[in-house]
Amino acid sequence: MEGVSGRVVLVGAGPGAPDLITVRGQRALEEADVVLYDALVDLRILANVRAECTFVGKRSGRHALPQDEICALLVRLAKAGKTVVRLKGGDPLVLGRGGEEAAVCAREGVPFEIVPGVTSAIAVPAAAGIPVTHRGIADSFVVVSAHCSQDGAALSIPPYSPATTVVLLMGVATLPIWHRQLVALGYPADCPIAFVMEGTTDSQRLVVTRVGDVLERAPSAGVRSPAVIVIGDVVGIRGQLCPDGGGGGVGAGGPAGKER
Repeated sequence: MEGVSGRVVLVGAGPGAPDLITVRGQRALEEADVVLYDALVDLRILANVRAECTFVGKRSGRHALPQDEICALLVRLAKAGKTVVRLKGGDPLVLGRGGEEAAVCAREGVPFEIVPGVTSAIAVPAAAGIPVTHRGIADSFVVVSAHCSQDGAALSIPPYSPATTVVLLMGVATLPIWHRQLVALGYPADCPIAFVMEGTTDSQRLVVTRVGDVLERAPSAGVRSPAVIVIGDVVGIRGQLCPDGGGGGVGAGGPAGKER
């Protein structure tokens, strides 16, 4: 676009392990002048990057930079002629505000590109031996943000269906809230729940429980963020894919993780 010599590239870093970034994403990093990266990005991805790297991430309500300031910085750097990579965990458009940042670039006349990433919503369960769909068990899945909105609106969890897997992101801190919704929406007490913490990394850990036990089980097992939460009968498939309960490569190539 005339008048803007720089550009913005929204890149998904993948679900955790540094080797799960895409080839195109890695190429974008190599060509960047500036990288603005998020909290869940493994810093080894940036080890050999020549660009200036700035942390702008958010964790549990603590923001290094507010979202509107991140958007303004993207525009300002691009208009100064820089190639800017906005590096986000997972996929930039899956609950990552990448769409908001792209919209600001479009409005301000800044050229931009979106480089998809491997979303943690699918890859992290897979790395723990849990397929989000499985023939005869689940033919659909939904990905839900479990981060509560300021207006107190209910989470977008669907009514219980045994053939639908629910994947919750950002749900550790809001466990009591979404548990109440599960019960109200008809999820049975024996419906399995898996917490996959630090998925696809060497620190991956798995806690398996049920709707009826999760309020006690999750805290006692040390469940913490970051974690992907899987709700549904597909959790039981792990017993077939990882019969020893851990070890060996699963899914994305990382460790299956210890189960507690």
